[in-house]
Amino acid sequence: MKDNYEVILTKLASSKFRRSFHLKKQDKEYITKVGLSKIKDHAYDFITKRIAPANVANDGKQTPYHGHPVFIAEHATATCCRGCLYKWYHIPKDRELTKKEIDFIVLLIMTWINKEYYNK
Repeated sequence: MKDNYEVILTKLASSKFRRSFHLKKQDKEYITKVGLSKIKDHAYDFITKRIAPANVANDGKQTPYHGHPVFIAEHATATCCRGCLYKWYHIPKDRELTKKEIDFIVLLIMTWINKEYYNK
């Protein structure tokens, strides 16, 4: 399964916008402080509250560009809003995300974060 995520990340890297996102020093320090399992918990929380509902009031504007490693990863992986989820992954906007979709998004985010955290 991880190979599929690597293929997706390679495809995302073909986008100048998506490949412009990277974890900064303070993001890596935060990850070191709280641990990757806590970051994963935060990813589930953010996705469940901000992206998963069928009707996101401020879709396209709900994910900040900084302030948490997950936010940066959401933009890098095109999982930042329902519009991007539809464009990149063909996940419809007009319904609540399934548990399987949420798991997919979080694993993709965590794959990106792990690559950034350990390889840079």
